[in-house]
Amino acid sequence: MVTNVVLAAVLSVSVCTPAPAAEREIATGLTHPWAIGFLPDGSALFTERDSARIMSVRDGVVREVQKIAEAKPNGVQSGLLGIAVSPKYVVDKTVFIYYSTETDNRIASLQLGGTVRPIVTGIPLGQKRVGGRLAFGPDGLLYATTGDAQQPALAQDPKSLAGKVLRMRPSGKPVGSTLVYSLGHRDPQGITWDPQGRMFVSESGESTFDELNRVEHGRNYGWPVCEGKCGKPGFVDPIVQWSTSEATPSDLGYFKGNLYMAGNIGKRLWKIPVKSGKAGTPEALFTGKYGKLRAVELAPDGTLWFSSTNGGGVDKIVSFTP
Repeated sequence: MVTNVVLAAVLSVSVCTPAPAAEREIATGLTHPWAIGFLPDGSALFTERDSARIMSVRDGVVREVQKIAEAKPNGVQSGLLGIAVSPKYVVDKTVFIYYSTETDNRIASLQLGGTVRPIVTGIPLGQKRVGGRLAFGPDGLLYATTGDAQQPALAQDPKSLAGKVLRMRPSGKPVGSTLVYSLGHRDPQGITWDPQGRMFVSESGESTFDELNRVEHGRNYGWPVCEGKCGKPGFVDPIVQWSTSEATPSDLGYFKGNLYMAGNIGKRLWKIPVKSGKAGTPEALFTGKYGKLRAVELAPDGTLWFSSTNGGGVDKIVSFTP
């Protein structure tokens, strides 16, 4: 039992490692595979942060699809990050990427092998805390998570695109008057929805608490006034919080009543039961086995894929059946 983990619902966290179904290595010899998306034919795309390449994997064969020349990795946290496949891919053949340039973070659309077309620019850039996750919601809209770019005050500035969850049409145009869906985030890197359309976002803290938030439109999640649960009026507390050594969350996925959250510094995959938007007792999977974890994505065959990002060309993508 871990004593330095605090949960918003006064839960206890188990750090035992249950035995999930046998995992399978999908691809090896990678370098910082940051995000995964699936095409309608069942093949997978993934991004490599530092090489700025979009890669594909199918039947164990990995190949480069496209290098994003506009992406400028800094070797710390920025580079080619999120990828999301259009829900209408069969018709429009379009994918969306989140990447860093020398001056900003951007969201762009492209047809694989074709021209990169920025649809949102000017997202503040920092060496760290760049967010970077992209996902289509059940409403067919595109969502992006952005970090505070090491400027905490920006997270509370409704005019800034930093420290936010953004919502947009596939054209990049906002729904209503602003792209900002929620604010007060430090470095959110995971976003997913349950079957009822509830949004969940995982977020890295500064030095004390990491968070799992149930995110709603227009709400404020506290950073930098709050790190973890603080109970202050006007701010929404996380539904679960961890010490930063046990999580430092990245991506987040949903499967059959559970959220699966990648732990970067925590080097584990957290399984968190959720019901009616509330969290149960988390369990730690694969603790230390694959090192730092980054991406989590549900595959068309009903398996969960996750990636490790330890650097040095030893990273991999692994699948398992929960």
